[in-house]
Amino acid sequence: MSTKGKVLVAMSGGIDSTVTALMLHNEGYEVIGITMKTWDYATSNASSKETGCCNIDSFNDARQAAVDNGFPHFILDIREEFGDFVIENFVEEYLAGRTPNPCVMCNTHIKWRALLKRANALDCQWIATGHYAEVRQHTNGRYVISKGLDETKDQSYVLWGLDQELLSRTIMPLGKYRKTAIRQMALDMGYPELAKKSESYEICFVPDNDYRGFLKRRVDGLEEKVDGGWFVDKTGKRLGKHKGYPFYTIGQRKGLEIALGRPAYVTKINPETNTVTLGEESDLDKNEVKVGKINWVKYDGITDGMVSLTKIRYKDKGALSSLYNSDDGLSIRFHENVKGIAPGQSAVFYEGNDVIGGGIIQNGNMNF
Repeated sequence: MSTKGKVLVAMSGGIDSTVTALMLHNEGYEVIGITMKTWDYATSNASSKETGCCNIDSFNDARQAAVDNGFPHFILDIREEFGDFVIENFVEEYLAGRTPNPCVMCNTHIKWRALLKRANALDCQWIATGHYAEVRQHTNGRYVISKGLDETKDQSYVLWGLDQELLSRTIMPLGKYRKTAIRQMALDMGYPELAKKSESYEICFVPDNDYRGFLKRRVDGLEEKVDGGWFVDKTGKRLGKHKGYPFYTIGQRKGLEIALGRPAYVTKINPETNTVTLGEESDLDKNEVKVGKINWVKYDGITDGMVSLTKIRYKDKGALSSLYNSDDGLSIRFHENVKGIAPGQSAVFYEGNDVIGGGIIQNGNMNF
């Protein structure tokens, strides 16, 4: 009989989720493992191997760990709902000249909802994942996401979209540990092959990390529709032809295939005119950004001028900023210039290690 309640654990077959399941099992939780099939690799036509979340070997690894330790395991096929939302959003954002973060969209709208739905059906009080972050209840009653102890593995940035209902039911036990400790736990638990398992940092439905190729395969006739657009400078002067605006991102320098005699960076993308603006590195400097689709985590809102550390991309160290409410979201004013603000990416606001909230970058304004 469980002493701590029943928990549904998302198990990909990798080291982090497997150790999470075994750790909770050993602590006295009644564990049920579930592996979600989000994407059919065979449909991607990519050249590399399947990623860890989508192949039969990983499914079998997750199931074997459950069998070894005497708890049930299920495979859940969510390809249809994943594809309808996450992949279509990914394509639409690039076609709109923005740079999406599909992991944020998946966590916010698909994976946690799918987990919670099945947890309720299985009478589980909790859901658990192998993310390097922590969830706790603040003194104000709200549930808060905090950075994981291991700064090199911290995943709080991609979890800002989880609402209070989801957070109140979530356990993330790995947030208190460094990756080296988790690898040692896998060895101690008798899974040396897990400790040696390589990690994938690719998008699950783009296993070769070639998003341009994915877009071409996904959208019929895309190359013909967008071919022949122009690289321009900030005055609008044509510099040369490009291969299509969806194939470029803000801040990109490599792979432009244009010789200007100096380093050039993508500073603006205009899908309506199929133009890509190139400039110098200094042209990427911004100190204000508009953010929409806000989800508040630690508080249910902020007062104008609140200071936070704001991250504008996953591996960003963050920059001090002041937050201001606006009719359509927030205005973020950085205390010093930041580079490469890309519409479509997430801006996540931190107070110490705690996530205050986050949202989707709408635009990055020039200095004011």
